[in-house]
Amino acid sequence: MIPNGYLIFEDESFLDSTVAKMNALRKNGQFCDVRLQVCGHELMAHRAVLACCSPYLFEIFNSDLEPHGVSHVKFEDLDPEAVEILLNYAYTAQLKADKELVKEVYSAAKRLKMDRVKQICGDYLLSKMDSQSAISYRNFASCMGDWRLLGKIDSYIQEHLLDVSEQEDFLKLPRLKLEVMLEDNLTLPSNGKLYSKVIGWVQRSLWENGEPLERLMEEVQMVYYSADHKLLDGSLLDGQAEVFGTEDDHIQFVQKKPPRENVHRQLSTSSSGSLSPGSTKHSCKQDWKYIASEKTTNNTYLCLAVLNGVLCVIFLHGRSSPQASPSATPCLTKSLSFEGQPLEEEPDKLLAPMHYARSGLGIAALNDRVITAGGYNREECLRTVECYNMKTDSWSFIAPMRTPRARFQMAVLMGQLYVMGGSNGHSDELSCGETYNPSADKWTQVPELRTNRCNAGKNFTSLYQLLLYVVGGSDPCGQKGLKNCDVFDPVSKAWTSCAPLNIKRHQAAVCELDGKLFVVGGFDGSHALRCVEMYDPARNEWRMLGSMNSPRSNAGAAVLGDIIYAVGGFDGNDFLNSVEAYSPKTDEWSPCADAFINS
Repeated sequence: MIPNGYLIFEDESFLDSTVAKMNALRKNGQFCDVRLQVCGHELMAHRAVLACCSPYLFEIFNSDLEPHGVSHVKFEDLDPEAVEILLNYAYTAQLKADKELVKEVYSAAKRLKMDRVKQICGDYLLSKMDSQSAISYRNFASCMGDWRLLGKIDSYIQEHLLDVSEQEDFLKLPRLKLEVMLEDNLTLPSNGKLYSKVIGWVQRSLWENGEPLERLMEEVQMVYYSADHKLLDGSLLDGQAEVFGTEDDHIQFVQKKPPRENVHRQLSTSSSGSLSPGSTKHSCKQDWKYIASEKTTNNTYLCLAVLNGVLCVIFLHGRSSPQASPSATPCLTKSLSFEGQPLEEEPDKLLAPMHYARSGLGIAALNDRVITAGGYNREECLRTVECYNMKTDSWSFIAPMRTPRARFQMAVLMGQLYVMGGSNGHSDELSCGETYNPSADKWTQVPELRTNRCNAGKNFTSLYQLLLYVVGGSDPCGQKGLKNCDVFDPVSKAWTSCAPLNIKRHQAAVCELDGKLFVVGGFDGSHALRCVEMYDPARNEWRMLGSMNSPRSNAGAAVLGDIIYAVGGFDGNDFLNSVEAYSPKTDEWSPCADAFINS
């Protein structure tokens, strides 16, 4: 109760005017008793004001041996503009910062223990976050150790992973690529359980095998998912068989890899994807975390995870394997190729015809379907794409390509179709390419080839380490073969060159065996070729092998077991129905039974 006779007056403008005058005194350097040295810039202020706003500075001022003198505080790792913004806030309670400076203001507020400002800056970043900035913001929040901010960013990434995965920052992240072999009738577990096993496998590899994270990412890692729900290492590299862990462990190693002397590809170590957690400006916490994943096709997964404190992308592709379980055998076989099962004897019969007649078309197998695309129908090159269902013996249309093209071939990589080069019927050269996503039934453009290619039919693609190889091809006039070889990375969406062929060629066949590329036959512009070359990605070199018995252009090449088969083709005079088999052990070709051709 207020006693009678007291005068009570509240000046509503006093606080604002006093604060404004104090800030003016600060800017003029009047009555200031603290100097902040920020990266060579000197900022004056009043200790009492800063002590009320910053617990960090309060502790410094409170322990000052000369409390009545001018205090000097030095910061070598803060932005002067950001500190000036915080000083204005301390005097006016108004926080004003350009969006480009918000991260720096956050960093300065964290250092000065101004938690309210730090939270406001974090909320602002969240409000401005989109698919393009999500990875950058997450790296920042991780380095700041802001687990509240990290949790909200991770939730956003979980909802928008596919959009985030198309952005530049995502494409710069280090990548772990896994090929998972499945026993018959097995399916991969749900995403969270699956990647918990993968993360455990990486941990064991780093800690018990002494493998650096960089080495695991140098090549595709082969693993085997067994009937007892264990993830087993199925590396192609030779090594001593060992099993690690207890019976309760989900992760076992079947092979220990010997050290590699040569590395064909160097991992990107950009600021957004560094493999050294301490290499950034702020120290990142060492942790392991599954963040988000998407099933991009029936057998392909995309995952974002933190491995040993490093934000990484995990690509996982599952495929069925007829091999026996490694639980019964200590080692998986070395070959990636699967031998076909014997077919029951049944009379030959024609399959249902396509909707369109096509020559020079692309053909590939995707998700248990045969895909035929483009080609020439004697009038024009086609954009249409058809899909064959073996169970119903019927053809159906899927989305057409963006560009009509013929004399090309398709490849399947990470569950998507890729087409490159060819001819559109008006020009003898195409450098453009596109990729088909079966989940969205949509074609999108990919970066153009480094060298225009046409007539690249059978020498278009091969798969190694989840890369796409374009080998040889013909010149813009379609007359001379090329030695050029290019490599496409579907993650970074970039082309690079690799070693050229020894013999220029187009209309050649390409296949892959034990991590090596084999280019078979072709046409050099004058003659059909018998010669064969092998590419070693680790050495980045082509080596001549034993020649075929017959020259062949536009032949087919396939791998069964450890043998390469060359089928049919044109020898310069006649179309062939003969088949030859190549043994890498003897470096020799031998004839097989002629292919049966119905007239």
